[in-house]
Amino acid sequence: MKRTYKQMPLPYQVRLDRTQKLYLGCKRAFDTLAAALLLTAAAPVMVLVALAIKLESPAEPVLFCQPRVGIGYRSFRLYKFRTMHAAAPRSCATSQLDDAHRYITPLGRILRRASLDELPQLFNVLRGEMSLVGPRPLVWTEREMRLLRRWYGVYQVRPGITGLAQVSGRDLLDNYEKLHLDREYLRRLGPAQDLHLACRTVRTVLSRAGYREGRAAAPAPILEV
Repeated sequence: MKRTYKQMPLPYQVRLDRTQKLYLGCKRAFDTLAAALLLTAAAPVMVLVALAIKLESPAEPVLFCQPRVGIGYRSFRLYKFRTMHAAAPRSCATSQLDDAHRYITPLGRILRRASLDELPQLFNVLRGEMSLVGPRPLVWTEREMRLLRRWYGVYQVRPGITGLAQVSGRDLLDNYEKLHLDREYLRRLGPAQDLHLACRTVRTVLSRAGYREGRAAAPAPILEV
């Protein structure tokens, strides 16, 4: 009988080998070049999105900035196009809100479904805070996930705009499933996996697979050591 994620024991920390660590250095160089090219190509779309946000709510900012957990367990400011009203809680993830729908603007709903709100994260990639492919950057208030990721060794790599968990169910996965997918990404870290995930991302965005707003994921279990 196939066991579910919740029936599986917590595994030990993943330790990257020498080849994987060397790949991370090469990946950083590729991320910088690719982010610069993607920003150039996406610039017209980003300008139009910024204008649309400003027209919808002139008194509110275009960008949303939020502290996230990065490589080495260090904090960084993540950038997104604003998709919620300024009155929305700013210190937690959308998945932690019971009533996320009432905060999302009409334009914001469109941007989220098309993943266009993620485009400013290319600046985070250029700054060396994120990668194009990697685990989802957590909000600091996601305490259980944050601590378990530290145990798994997830903070050995930069968080990504897309990643294994993001294309394997997105908002439909519970936290325990996401944690195991994060660990699997680390275990198989390499160029072949990243290229495969980049291709899957295109299909996921076009199909809007796994998109859902508001509280859905079950809390991750507290790690006992």
